[in-house]
Amino acid sequence: MKLRTLILALSSVWALALPGVCGAAAPKPLYRDPITDGAADVSIVFDKAHRQWVMFYTNRRATLKDPDPKDVAWVHATPIGMATSKDGLAWTYKGVAAIPAQCTGPTLWAPELYAEGGVYHMWLTVVPGVFHRWGDKAATARIVHLTSKDLATWTCGDTPDLGSDRVIDASVAKIGDRYRLWYKDERKGSRILAVESTNLVHWTPTGDGPVVDMAAEGPKVFRFKGAWWMIADAWKGLIVLRSDDARTWSLQPRRLLEQPGLQPTDTAKGQHPDVVVSGGRAFLYYFVHQSNEPEAKADPYYGQRTVVQVAELREEGGALTVDREAPVEGGLVPPR
Repeated sequence: MKLRTLILALSSVWALALPGVCGAAAPKPLYRDPITDGAADVSIVFDKAHRQWVMFYTNRRATLKDPDPKDVAWVHATPIGMATSKDGLAWTYKGVAAIPAQCTGPTLWAPELYAEGGVYHMWLTVVPGVFHRWGDKAATARIVHLTSKDLATWTCGDTPDLGSDRVIDASVAKIGDRYRLWYKDERKGSRILAVESTNLVHWTPTGDGPVVDMAAEGPKVFRFKGAWWMIADAWKGLIVLRSDDARTWSLQPRRLLEQPGLQPTDTAKGQHPDVVVSGGRAFLYYFVHQSNEPEAKADPYYGQRTVVQVAELREEGGALTVDREAPVEGGLVPPR
């Protein structure tokens, strides 16, 4: 407790000592859903028309209190939440996304946003129902592609054939003149695999095999400091992989956000990342369960709640590091 108090005091002194930080640093938590308090799995995109950043996220029903502690219905029947920000640090809730029901389903997870040529693309994990146990045989999952011109109205697109009925968590990046989509295949040991496309519609397997021989989910691929990086959730911190070509990956020995943070609402491991590279900096957005917060001592369901946090990634000697205790100031800037 003394160490935690000292860290908080030093963080406050640091913020006051740095010009422009006071009043501009990201709050902790960065964001929490004001309705069901279960924001998770964020993806952030810049809205060119309104000159603001838009966060899409899995909107878990974290305040649901089922008498059966093993019941996981609270992470089903989930819409996609939305929030907006001018700088990526202060966020305002904007309700839920208008996702067409005819090509999706009652349970929506892990949106992945990508913008190109005046079109916004979303790859969305869809589960066909509300299930009460992990591993239910009927709980299949697919990834659906949607498009929009304004981030408000979405049009159904294709459902990529990924060779499995249990695929979730898309991440998309453009590599040269082609696109790659990475995803988790639960039928193949929850390994992360990839497909490739020339038009964001028709995808073919790369034949590369898993990017790493371990289970993980929520991959995020991005370009930073002259290399390709993938950060994914291994449920015991975030794994980091580096690549020169986005095909062959090297696993970084040290995971990120494995150890709980010291500041209130950030006291558990970090999960399911998004990374926004802006102004030459890389901002890591992640969610944190509230199981270790004081409120959880009186409320056994409080740990279902999740909040979004942000920290800045640093590249040092070919590896990525992050200090979740350091204040994040300056924020995102509009892309050129």
